[in-house]
Amino acid sequence: MRIWVVSDGRAGIENQGLGLAEAIARRRPIDLSIKRIGWRGGFGRLPWWLNLAPLRLLADGHGITPPWPDIWIAVGRATLPLSLRMRRWSKGQTMVVQLQDPRAPPAAFDLVIPPKHDRMRGDNVFPILGSPHRVTPERLAADHRRFEAQIAPLPHPRVAVLIGGKSKAFDISPERAAALAHEIELPVAQEGGSVMVTFSRRTPEAAKAILAARLRHLPGIVWDGSGDNPYFAFLAAADYILVTEESTNMTTEAASTGKPVFILKMEGESLKFRLFHEELERLGAARPFGGAFHSWTYPPLAETDRAAGEVLRRYADRA
Repeated sequence: MRIWVVSDGRAGIENQGLGLAEAIARRRPIDLSIKRIGWRGGFGRLPWWLNLAPLRLLADGHGITPPWPDIWIAVGRATLPLSLRMRRWSKGQTMVVQLQDPRAPPAAFDLVIPPKHDRMRGDNVFPILGSPHRVTPERLAADHRRFEAQIAPLPHPRVAVLIGGKSKAFDISPERAAALAHEIELPVAQEGGSVMVTFSRRTPEAAKAILAARLRHLPGIVWDGSGDNPYFAFLAAADYILVTEESTNMTTEAASTGKPVFILKMEGESLKFRLFHEELERLGAARPFGGAFHSWTYPPLAETDRAAGEVLRRYADRA
């Protein structure tokens, strides 16, 4: 089975498509290709309905040429002009799977896999909680072994701190960063634990500097962005996981571990994210962080595997 994962190459976007493809590969053999696209000039900013000749407007090196794949997994707004035409180009032979809410008619795709909190409905829509990802027990264990020398001396409880950043609905000002550092520092110090801190590309530099400076005196690791990313090792080694509320990806990945996940408040509000967090709470996967740690158990989220099963079921129905 030939599968293409198509995106604009941003890691957080591309990893959603790769996560779904790898989940399919755990069920049957695949031939996976990654296609990273860009658009000439300002054509990437056009609405999808105005991009009338997408193949001619793609930047060089895209690799979007026949023979077409059996399954096309696309994610992100940049891919829409291509996804909307792939069924015609392939004469219906390619199954077109679009991740996230495309904000285009669902009937234009074979399957749309959006997050539940987007409240998208349709016969060919398969909503999942959060987003597809690449976290598996095997990957966590492998990364834990790679960073074992740095992590092994850290005292328990070990607290993974996953800091996101600015989005359409949320932000983290220097003042909020200072307050977050204080909220995290006190319970870790009281319990004699350690921190494992990582930042996203979206974390404002001022907030990053404040959090790093105020948490660095605790036992632990504050990743500065250099060298290999210990993100998965932190998830594997953590007793508790703290994650900022604006990141669907990091929250879903944290909840796939089965470990207690606490949501850190940022500045801003979003109905969609409130629905997402309420569903996680209902399943027992996450709770708001109230300045103290406590343990509980729940079945790890396996939404990526559930989505992979649906893709293969619909692919078999097409055949």
